[in-house]
Amino acid sequence: MRSPWIPVTLCLALGWGMAAQEPKPTPPASVEDPYLWLEEVTGPKPLEWVKARNAESGKELTEGTEFEKLRADLLKIYDSKERIPGIYKQGAFYYNFWQDAKNPRGIWRRTTLEEYRKTDPKWDVLLDLDALGKAENEKWVWHGAQILKAGGYRHVLVNLSKGGADASVTREFDLQTRTFVKGGFELPEAKGGMAWIDKDSAYVYTDFGPGSMTTSGYPRVAKLWKRGTPLAQATTVYEGKATDMSIGAYYDDTKGFERHYVSRTPAFYQQELFLRGKNGQMQKIEVPIDANAQPFREWMTVELRTAWTVGGKTYPAGALLVTNFKDFLAGKREFTVLYEPTANSSLASHNWTRHHLILNVLEDVKNRLTVLTPAKGAWKRSEFAGAPPFSSVSAYGVDADESDDYFMNVSGFLAPPSLFHGRIGGKPEKLKEMPAYFDASNLEVAQYFATSKDGTKVPYFQVSRKGMKLDGSNPTLLNGYGGFEVSELPAYASSIGRAWLAQGGVYALANIRGGGEYGPRWHQAALKQNRHRAYEDFAAIAQDLVARKVTSVARLGAMGGSNGGLLMGNMITLYPQLFGAIVCQVPLLDMKRYSHLLAGASWMAEYGDPDKPEEWAFIQTFSPYQNLKPGLKYPPTLFATSTRDDRVHPGHARKMMARMMELGADVRYYENIEGGHGGAADNSQRAHMWAMAYTFLWQKLK
Repeated sequence: MRSPWIPVTLCLALGWGMAAQEPKPTPPASVEDPYLWLEEVTGPKPLEWVKARNAESGKELTEGTEFEKLRADLLKIYDSKERIPGIYKQGAFYYNFWQDAKNPRGIWRRTTLEEYRKTDPKWDVLLDLDALGKAENEKWVWHGAQILKAGGYRHVLVNLSKGGADASVTREFDLQTRTFVKGGFELPEAKGGMAWIDKDSAYVYTDFGPGSMTTSGYPRVAKLWKRGTPLAQATTVYEGKATDMSIGAYYDDTKGFERHYVSRTPAFYQQELFLRGKNGQMQKIEVPIDANAQPFREWMTVELRTAWTVGGKTYPAGALLVTNFKDFLAGKREFTVLYEPTANSSLASHNWTRHHLILNVLEDVKNRLTVLTPAKGAWKRSEFAGAPPFSSVSAYGVDADESDDYFMNVSGFLAPPSLFHGRIGGKPEKLKEMPAYFDASNLEVAQYFATSKDGTKVPYFQVSRKGMKLDGSNPTLLNGYGGFEVSELPAYASSIGRAWLAQGGVYALANIRGGGEYGPRWHQAALKQNRHRAYEDFAAIAQDLVARKVTSVARLGAMGGSNGGLLMGNMITLYPQLFGAIVCQVPLLDMKRYSHLLAGASWMAEYGDPDKPEEWAFIQTFSPYQNLKPGLKYPPTLFATSTRDDRVHPGHARKMMARMMELGADVRYYENIEGGHGGAADNSQRAHMWAMAYTFLWQKLK
């Protein structure tokens, strides 16, 4: 199998079983920041404050019949047995993790493809998290499982989180006995993890004690651990720097191409990959540090973030290259260009089947798929089944080690998700289609472009009623993210449909700079000192919605979480005159202290280092907590976060709320005691959280 290690460079908002970093001691309150005491996550005084705020928001937003009806409807959607069970193949079986009303914490189960095709497939339940939690008196949240191919797909490393935090415990599970292995591999709660080598050995990267974690709170050391030996006796394979972001290691067990790798991530958008030889020697894969190199069988793809001159040629940023891996290791630098960006396109993804590569390109934020087949010189290109307009499409190999079968997911704003199964060159078969959870017959999707402050054309999608009157009266919700090269794509959102569109609201999705909609250049345009471009883009879209008379300021709301929460914070402080209400979720807000809170240090490549005076000079201009001012009228705001969020510290939302209360602003606050960075640990919590958000928006914008 290939890497279970997901590069941290993906995104602030993407969770991946890492780290139980204890927050650094809270400094004493100062004149500059009188609310530092709220950073003590589980301190009695801060939690008392949280409970008081929760009671206030609960009384305002959750006591009405409209809230309860919406909450019940959303829960029914989240628990629906008609949802498409996402599956992945391991050996002869297809595995799935499932949550519903009967199994709120979820069950891990498997079936066959033949059975999966049926309307009501039979599932073999492997692990019941509700039963496990009851037996162990712990609120377990599923963080995934890695099944070892060798030995008949019997040995499993299961990752479980307490309450939904990024930090997880790892425990060995036996698929034959359906029990956890006594005396087997087991890791205590930490950010990090394990990766199988064989049934008696694994790579481990975790908290080994003082000095073993980076300043970002992720593993700094990777070790090889043998069965039956204490973790303390694991052999060090690689040790990074304390200032690195993270270290990991994994084993590729592809038959005929078995290889050991170590991954070093110095910072976001940087990664070094090493091939580990039988003697333990490391051979660095010599590509640019900001490139993404991925070996696969005899090939290696290289995705570029910046231009690269090599072998007498210069390849542009955003290009995808391929080379023979063995030749590359021997020193040859001959590449075939599989994709080059254009003014309106970027690479969304590339995924292998056994003999082909599926290329997914975004053209003005719409997917186009192509099949590439290895050949001497230019690879052969053929068309892949296309996608309907304004839909998101992804295709990936079912088992790239063995076959050219693929799964294809298709989803649109108004089109419920469909799952297809096919083989390259053949016609795909629709396996599953989710039912519609709201009536879309009178709705339509359009794409518009707003002009930002510097003249850049910024795309956004609009979902609204057919024949809608452009009189400024339509309640409108604008959503955005704008960071970490993450693209916001059209997708079916049943909760938005039920809670917003079906009630007559207009929904808009912003594709602002900082994201990846137009590749690395779109992302890099809003880094560090240029961060304001993302906020100017979002403001321009808000102004465009009003100028086109879709809505008015009083009826325009905005919502965003994580990095999108920072976006919302800047809408509150820099553009308060543009919005009638704002929902700010699991946000970054205090950019003076963000790098000292939990995983914050890992994001300095995106925002900058506030401890450097020359960088704080520009960071402070987009630090919402520091930019609140007396005498200004701020839009009505709902802050939502989680006590168990060990990625973005809940202190950000707490302190912003406290400061705005002090200023007499129209604010309310909700903090879920568990739930992690996603804000909710199960469907019931999820329904409650989203029902609160939409109830608030309707109260303010209707």
